[in-house]
Amino acid sequence: MPRTAWSDKRERQYQHIRDSARASGRSEKTAERIAAATVNKDRARAGESETASPSSLRGPSPEQRGGRRSHDGAGGRTREQLYREAAARGIKGRSKMNKEQLLRAVGA
Repeated sequence: MPRTAWSDKRERQYQHIRDSARASGRSEKTAERIAAATVNKDRARAGESETASPSSLRGPSPEQRGGRRSHDGAGGRTREQLYREAAARGIKGRSKMNKEQLLRAVGA
């Protein structure tokens, strides 16, 4: 996704992330979205963009996160994400459940 504001380095980074996402079985559209979001967040953290949201500047970088908060990433959903889904569904006893129990309860 050529952007005039992106440097050659950011373009190579985008291509690499997109190709990696495609190799892991994601659709072209999803791979492009993930790659663009990662590059844009890195640009914001490095001060290369004109604007940056506060959430882009705090927390681990996208490379360090590595899908920890995604639904199908390395560790799947977090316990907190599962807990919120259980709360939305009104599942009783959710506060005492561990991650595995919450996964079964929400039907994941």
